[in-house]
Amino acid sequence: MPAKDNPNPPKRNEIKIGEAVWIIEKEHYGTQNFKQGIVKEILTSKNVHSRGIKVRLTDGLVGRVQWIMED
Repeated sequence: MPAKDNPNPPKRNEIKIGEAVWIIEKEHYGTQNFKQGIVKEILTSKNVHSRGIKVRLTDGLVGRVQWIMED
């Protein structure tokens, strides 16, 4: 599990539907309560957001992508 928020989260064009990612939910900003899952939908329209691109995971969780998981 990641240790802290990513100061340089992935850009929108780096995130793909079906990809495994680590997210942080809004109520957990500044904590280490990251969740992992598979991207179902990309919600942020801009290519860059300082806290990360907002996505919905296949399990319904919504949060900002902090890391893309390695294969």
